[in-house]
Amino acid sequence: MKALAYYGKNDVRVVEKPKPQIEHPEDAILRVTTAAICGSDLHLYHSLVPDTRIGHTFGHECVGIVDEVGPEVTAVQPGDRVVVPFNIACGRCFFCERGEYSQCANANPYNDLGGIYGYSHTTGGYDGGQAEYVRVPYANIGPRKLPDDISDAQAVMLADIFPTGYFGADIANIQPGDTVVVFGAGPVGLFAMKSARDFFGAGRIIAVDHVPYRLEFAARECGAETVNFDEVPDCVQQLRDLTGGRGPDACIDAVGLEASGSLPQSAQGGLLLQAGSTVALGWAINAVRPGGTISIIGVYGPPFNHFFPIGWAMNRNLTLRMGQTPVLQYIDDLMQKTREGQIDPSFVVTHELSLDEAPRGYEIFERKQDECIKVLLHP
Repeated sequence: MKALAYYGKNDVRVVEKPKPQIEHPEDAILRVTTAAICGSDLHLYHSLVPDTRIGHTFGHECVGIVDEVGPEVTAVQPGDRVVVPFNIACGRCFFCERGEYSQCANANPYNDLGGIYGYSHTTGGYDGGQAEYVRVPYANIGPRKLPDDISDAQAVMLADIFPTGYFGADIANIQPGDTVVVFGAGPVGLFAMKSARDFFGAGRIIAVDHVPYRLEFAARECGAETVNFDEVPDCVQQLRDLTGGRGPDACIDAVGLEASGSLPQSAQGGLLLQAGSTVALGWAINAVRPGGTISIIGVYGPPFNHFFPIGWAMNRNLTLRMGQTPVLQYIDDLMQKTREGQIDPSFVVTHELSLDEAPRGYEIFERKQDECIKVLLHP
């Protein structure tokens, strides 16, 4: 089969790989019809995540048709059209029984992190869905059958970025009328903005980024006010000025590992922090009002995040909430919201390419060319 494969920093190729096989009685094999490139795939593409191995196939957002099932699979059958949550969960361990599916104790044989498709061997080493076929473990738990009135472009967002943005708003303790700042106007940030406004009652949304077309998209599609941090002398002060000096009620960090820039002089002596830093998180902690909430949904992978102002957060009575989204907690409700027309999750899609064009898709997304927001791949 054809599959995307990693060959080093900024080097992905479409190659021939063996079609995956049933390895466990609860496995299914999915014929992928639509996959997506996610912002966290860029962490792998940039070689920022430990134990990303040569030949590994990326992709944790996919929709497809069930091709084959193991003898103990009863929830789906060949021919079913399904979306697969990015977390791999067994459904019966200590964590899964409590709805903490992203922390499944059985999905990752390498360490205590949960299992994720197409990430690195730090999260289980499972090949991902940017391929013609993908193996789906625990197929009685994860895959969700799709009705005909949900398109592939809508459904693939349910695998990760829609639930992740929604989760970011959910854990931000938003009260009706609150002002919410979202750092990062990429796809996850956009879903966090829409969720905060449309489903949790935020009164004001402020988007922080430095890519003009993404800020324009956030204003147009999510009703956000915008701050381009390249155009203001002090991002934190700008956010305080926009909120009457008090600061926003909640900040959502939808940037994580891709953060770059400089923190305010008072916070870090003007030290320039590159990718892997906590720059967006530092801004959030310094900008949010006393007693406010920080929601962290941007991915922080490597152990070299240099700066974390824990004392400042403690003394200002901040609440910090964070995590990998337990997609299975949210996916059924968000699918219903989609079917009812409360949201069209495909609003972020700007590019649709064949699987053969995947390397170009990574270049477009990584370089922010052609006003790219979200790239879909069709094997």
